[in-house]
Amino acid sequence: MWMSTLARFTLPALQRSSSAFACRGLWACGKPGQPAGRSSSCLTLVQHRGHQTLVSASVPMAPHGVRHARALDEERLMEVEWEDGGQSLYPFTWLRDNCQCPMCTLHSAQARKLLLCDVDIHTGVDVVQVTSDNKVSIVWPDQHTSVFDPEWLKKRCFSPAARQAVQEELSINERYYWDSKLHIPTADFQEVLHDDKAALAWLLALRRFGIVNLKGAPAEQGQVARLGERIGFLKLTFYGHTWQVQDKPMANNVAYTSGKLSLHTDYPAMHYTPGVQVIHCITQAAEGGESEMVDGFHTAKQLREEDPEAFQILTSVYVDFIDTGTDYCDFMLQTKKRLISVDDEGQITRISLNNATRDSVLDLPLNQVQPFYRALRAYMDIMNRPENLVTFRMDPGDMVVLDNWRILHGRRSYISNPKRLRHLEGAYLDWDTVMSRLRILRKSVQGDM
Repeated sequence: MWMSTLARFTLPALQRSSSAFACRGLWACGKPGQPAGRSSSCLTLVQHRGHQTLVSASVPMAPHGVRHARALDEERLMEVEWEDGGQSLYPFTWLRDNCQCPMCTLHSAQARKLLLCDVDIHTGVDVVQVTSDNKVSIVWPDQHTSVFDPEWLKKRCFSPAARQAVQEELSINERYYWDSKLHIPTADFQEVLHDDKAALAWLLALRRFGIVNLKGAPAEQGQVARLGERIGFLKLTFYGHTWQVQDKPMANNVAYTSGKLSLHTDYPAMHYTPGVQVIHCITQAAEGGESEMVDGFHTAKQLREEDPEAFQILTSVYVDFIDTGTDYCDFMLQTKKRLISVDDEGQITRISLNNATRDSVLDLPLNQVQPFYRALRAYMDIMNRPENLVTFRMDPGDMVVLDNWRILHGRRSYISNPKRLRHLEGAYLDWDTVMSRLRILRKSVQGDM
């Protein structure tokens, strides 16, 4: 369950007032339970008047002071010794390329003005010194001077641990895998719209768990657009900025029927697949229509452990996807995707799986067809295990937001009643848009970027 998932990474209880808020924490930067960077974010579960909700907190770290700086001319490196005893090395060329003076950097846009063709990539230095206000000053051979803030330098240290910490802070790549025992994280729709701390906690939970249920949205159309405006803007697709999931005659998508939907990610037929999906329940079916969710990263990890050959096939074979019809406009999409994508270090980064739009064109040698089907079936069987599935019924006003690159969702069949038509409204966002808002909120709330 969600509470126990948080409890595995619990922080000491915090007393916020005489009413004794109970706070259990989940570090949002670095490894669970360990801070990373100057100011570590944490997701917290706050108990108040019998309700549980997400909030965010920040644990400030001590500022970094410079004890000594010197040039290592032979290695063409600058060495900085920190007050805490640590050391960092910075290449001369990198320092010149990233000079922070107004001639070299447009600070209003945080953009480099200095052209690389104007940089001597074999440059030395004339003088390195620590200024009276504890900054590092470098005088270059052409007498140009660069001054670097110690916090700026420390964040850009080239050590493996520092680089990993910065990437985690910037992208929040760490995930918390889950199974059927998950209690889906919830947040209040109105609070997310109007309170930056609530919005930050929601987006951090979305990034970590891949799914959050926003409760209390008005049960009427237009609410996903309001959420999209809170983030930035919705992603326009061939189904429009928003789309209505209802029974439709001559349906142009299997979702617009009352039948069962197998576990899937949306829109793998698009080359730029939407990263985040929003589903708002306006009217629920009188009978049936329960939602099913599974953590695609968790089940892919299980496949890798239980059937390495199947995992190797699904991470290497490119599968054709197609989507054809008319909605916002007429469309005919075609693309190739690996069903399970991994990065250079073997970390699972994306699931692209949709049985309805997987094309009948299978661009494989004849002898690889049966092994592919065996691998795909093995993965589907793992996903459909009861111990991996979370099944729940959306109520009117619920708005489920999920990571479409990770979470596979499905729907049980339902009985269509003309007097009570099941109606969901949906929309997509790109992860670029969502992560941009997350970083802005974190800077606004915590001031740590």
